[in-house]
Amino acid sequence: MSRATHAIILAAGRGERMHPLTETIPKPLVPVLGRRMIDTIIAALHENGITDIWVVVGYQKEQFAALPEEYPGLHLLENPDWKTANNIGSLYYARDLLGSCVILDGDQIIRDPSILRPEFDRSCYCCRQAEGPTKEWLLTVEDGIVTACNPGGGDRGWELCSVSFWTDEDGARLREQLQYEYVEQDNRQIYWDDVALNCHPGDYRLGIRPMDRDALTEIDDLRELAAIDPFYANMV
Repeated sequence: MSRATHAIILAAGRGERMHPLTETIPKPLVPVLGRRMIDTIIAALHENGITDIWVVVGYQKEQFAALPEEYPGLHLLENPDWKTANNIGSLYYARDLLGSCVILDGDQIIRDPSILRPEFDRSCYCCRQAEGPTKEWLLTVEDGIVTACNPGGGDRGWELCSVSFWTDEDGARLREQLQYEYVEQDNRQIYWDDVALNCHPGDYRLGIRPMDRDALTEIDDLRELAAIDPFYANMV
């Protein structure tokens, strides 16, 4: 049994699909129903005893400066490549933190803190079962082990969510492969999840952590934001 001792929150991106709102505020700091998205993540981590939190910043990084004062135990880590690389860059710069950790995107709302319980048997992704055609990344799972990943979606499988847990062993392996893909191969336009799921899938035996569909909410664009918070309706 492994236990997540710390968290890595990726929050360096532009949030381009949320423009013009994100022209003035990073997406993780956007208030939804009066509460910033990243606050729901931090609160859920704290509820599970995870207070050693690293937030990877880039775009408008100065707006995150107050977080360490608001949340003791939270640290900021800069991704200098946020303008030119996909989110693989953010995890590359946080690679020394990999192992006994949970990795999350900063632009989601955690509604059920229990999905972040720190104990886990193997490296795994939080997932929800597809209820029909979806464009979300879909995992094929056999006997509890991920056997395939389709980034283009489909209509059968487990939808991957941006919460994952990593053992020390897999974290060390992922750290080496990030170095290989990002530096040696200059492979900078992929998602960091591609490294384990699509670039080197044979090196892992990843599991899943099933969750209810409403356990977390991922907001991709302004239309989805306005559907949750009517305050933004006039921006659609």
